[in-house]
Amino acid sequence: MVKIVPSRHFKEMLKERAIDEKRVKNVLDAPDKIEPHEDGTMHYIKKISENGNRYLRVIINEMVIPAKGVTAFFDRRIGKKK
Repeated sequence: MVKIVPSRHFKEMLKERAIDEKRVKNVLDAPDKIEPHEDGTMHYIKKISENGNRYLRVIINEMVIPAKGVTAFFDRRIGKKK
């Protein structure tokens, strides 16, 4: 698992979006996909069957030590037909 230090924003977003920390840990432990982004963040993505098969995206800044949790949200864009 990726060890992270959650930012204040990260903690607030988990609370506001009713995302359980155990679910975040599950995404970081066994993501379906990891996307590196140009801004230095890594996006960990996993389908959550208990939440209507929505995808949870957890964004981590791995450019700092220890890695910092940036935000997390259920990504409505993933899985939609274009």
